[in-house]
Amino acid sequence: MTLTATLRLNEASAREWDVIVIGAGPAGALAARQNALAGSRTLLVERKAFPRSKVCGACLNQSALWVLEAAGLIEKIAELGGQPIRAFHVQCGSRKLAVPLPGGLAVSRSRLDAALAEAAIDAGAAFLPETAATVQDLETTAIGEYRQVDLRGTDEVTCRARGRVVLAADGLGHTSLDAHPEFVSRIHPQSRIGLGTVQTEFPGFYQAGTIYMAVGACGYVGLVQVEDARLNVAAAIAPAFLKDHAAASQAIAAILDEAGLPALCDPDAAGWQGTLPLTRQSSQLAGRRILLLGDAAGYVEPFTGEGMAWALSAAIQVESIVRRGLQVWDRGLESEWSRMVRRLVMRRQRWCRVLSALLRHPRVSRGLMTVLSWVPPLVSPIVRGLNAPSRPLQRIS
Repeated sequence: MTLTATLRLNEASAREWDVIVIGAGPAGALAARQNALAGSRTLLVERKAFPRSKVCGACLNQSALWVLEAAGLIEKIAELGGQPIRAFHVQCGSRKLAVPLPGGLAVSRSRLDAALAEAAIDAGAAFLPETAATVQDLETTAIGEYRQVDLRGTDEVTCRARGRVVLAADGLGHTSLDAHPEFVSRIHPQSRIGLGTVQTEFPGFYQAGTIYMAVGACGYVGLVQVEDARLNVAAAIAPAFLKDHAAASQAIAAILDEAGLPALCDPDAAGWQGTLPLTRQSSQLAGRRILLLGDAAGYVEPFTGEGMAWALSAAIQVESIVRRGLQVWDRGLESEWSRMVRRLVMRRQRWCRVLSALLRHPRVSRGLMTVLSWVPPLVSPIVRGLNAPSRPLQRIS
């Protein structure tokens, strides 16, 4: 699905916006849609052209699907052709663990993100792809206070837009806030690098409906079938281990071999994408007329689609903060948003923090998998915790 700009750069600069959303991933696109539906003049800015691929596990867990249903988008997402997810298969050498999942959907980020951005446009948001955004200083006028945002297109021409509220949803590095050191990310000292690709030919072992995870001493690899019978591959690998191999595909092959999962048919057939160090936390989540959401707020390695659930849960709630901020902005709103993100996202990341820490010690993780395979009911609280909705949801579209 190709999405083009709905306005020109100079037109975006000439208008006054209630909300400027930077980043058209799941968090940014859904936030833009909800604010546009509420009647706010909304501009959604994205640095890349659409469609575009992302390094991601490509899974929406049950919690994420509930959020999309509450937003009135579940039918649109169902039309993308994603594969229903029913199980999680983890393997670490001779240790294997199969865990049933209560529901989920595997769909590529290129198709999911385009669908959510299209939903934002349909709701009335303006869309400006292939545009870099940099948040600048506050501007106070006779009619109110604005955040200035520099917009730079592919021709390197820069225009300045004004928004009463800026939502920074531009990913791990949130480069839109480079001019504001108070939002710098604190990177975990053991943070891993993300790698990803999508393959059209792969071993028959990797069946549709199951998330497969290969656990090695220096990282793990997740594999799941998405739409059109393609295999999405996403990995989190220690930087030193990656440097020890001549190519990303070799590091992936080493982890699959160590874990005992089948090798990819042609690991170099599709290009591998990389990420910044993954596990991190922004120094603060809100500032004067700035709110962070999605990966820009902080990131913990997810396993079965929790990452997108966290992003969508925050995105669907931010409109209530923005609505009040458009009337009167005060520090109380910033504190409220910070508390809300901690409740919706950070507390819910605790299982993933624990699992991620265990996976860094293969001997411990193998022992844990043995215990869980002997006593399956011990897995249930973890699965429930990762898939439960953040709060009782009602339809809010």
